[in-house]
Amino acid sequence: MSESSPLPPVRLTSEAELARDALAAPLLSRAARLARWAGPDTRVGAGGELVEEQLPGAADALGLTGDDAAATASEAWRVAVDTGLVEIVDEEEGTVAAGADLALLTSGAPQDVLGVWLTALETVLADASVPDLDDLVDAMDGGGEIDFSSLGWDPEAEAAFLDGVLGNLYLLTVSEGGAGESPVPLPALAASMIVPDDMGEPTNDVLEQVSDAMMRLDDQFRLLEPVGLVDFQPVDETLMADTDEESSAAADEADVSRYGMVRLTPLGLYGLRARLLESGLTAPAVGDLADKGADALLDGTAAFPPTAARAETEQWLARREPLAAARELLAAARGGDAGAPLRRLHCQQALSLVGLEAEPALREVLDDAELGGLARVWLSEHGAADVPPPSEAMIFWLTIDTIAAQLAAEGNSAELQGLVEGLAQQHGSFFAAAWRVDHPATPDVLEAMGRLHPDKKVAKEARKAAFKARSQQGG
Repeated sequence: MSESSPLPPVRLTSEAELARDALAAPLLSRAARLARWAGPDTRVGAGGELVEEQLPGAADALGLTGDDAAATASEAWRVAVDTGLVEIVDEEEGTVAAGADLALLTSGAPQDVLGVWLTALETVLADASVPDLDDLVDAMDGGGEIDFSSLGWDPEAEAAFLDGVLGNLYLLTVSEGGAGESPVPLPALAASMIVPDDMGEPTNDVLEQVSDAMMRLDDQFRLLEPVGLVDFQPVDETLMADTDEESSAAADEADVSRYGMVRLTPLGLYGLRARLLESGLTAPAVGDLADKGADALLDGTAAFPPTAARAETEQWLARREPLAAARELLAAARGGDAGAPLRRLHCQQALSLVGLEAEPALREVLDDAELGGLARVWLSEHGAADVPPPSEAMIFWLTIDTIAAQLAAEGNSAELQGLVEGLAQQHGSFFAAAWRVDHPATPDVLEAMGRLHPDKKVAKEARKAAFKARSQQGG
């Protein structure tokens, strides 16, 4: 993901709800219970881990049984230490006490709870990038040191791979028309990291890499689910025993869920966004602009998908009186810079969400060269009386402004091409008048019309008009 390109905005639940989700996450809940269980007789090793003889007691305190009970208790203890829920009092004696952050889980603000959870998330993500314990044991040399080269394991590459997968999952979740709240098949997520964008049919070698990556992700998401990052349906274990099954990348659509499904939880969206922001990426959230000025709203939503832009605007309007909001939006929409047409388009869209209380603000700008056109459109759409008809000059100016905004928002879209064709057809002398329009974007708009119109004769007229407009503006 590019650091310069903002990601689509994410819709987050309230911090209070997220904090409740964090406290309910199995791993953090266990860590907190162990922090309260620990006492004067609790002993830890040099790395802060519970000594082996105390693991059964920790498992009992958590109500755990079975072969994995000790390992699960050990993982929860490590999180308790890493998050500050437990503090090492004396390293030589191995004594511990409740940490200062334990009280935050019961008496802290939602942000405090989420801060503890984010630390727990970092611990789990670090664990998820480490090879399986059995592989580590096999890689130990005679001196007890781990030979990482024999594992073919590159810690930085593994961490980068998992970060990339989680980044793709975040993008799929927040993108308009993406997965949203629906789970993503594990093969598709693995393929997003392995298969080149320009590859048609994946080769057998690439399919094998996708299959290997899918199995790595299966292990990693099993670790990440207890911290509350994801909801995960693991790979059906019967598939691993069936050597006749086709590669996961070519799985039948009806059976794809057997190859694993994953989706980010609301808490997971919050956590990944926090990590993206920490890494320097622009990762907006709906509501970020609610307490900002109208200029920030109109500029900030310029890159938002339509649904997110509307949601952001609704939150912004909810904090303001309709008349004052309309006046602020109209003031912010003025300007002759390159971004001004798109600001006016977003202003018009925002004003469509405001009721008749805003009418005085629109009437105040009826004679404004930049805003008079959109004011008349709004008043007419709201059934206002005594709306003065626009002059021909205002109609042409508004037309140029609208096309400039569409170009900025969508580029050479099919919708814009249809608009261009319709204008040229309805107004036979459009180009003869349009080049005289005193708008900074007139030359660029006419050039674009020349590119978009399929009729060569009309396109030539548009290009000639563009040349005249540029000459008139001294370009």
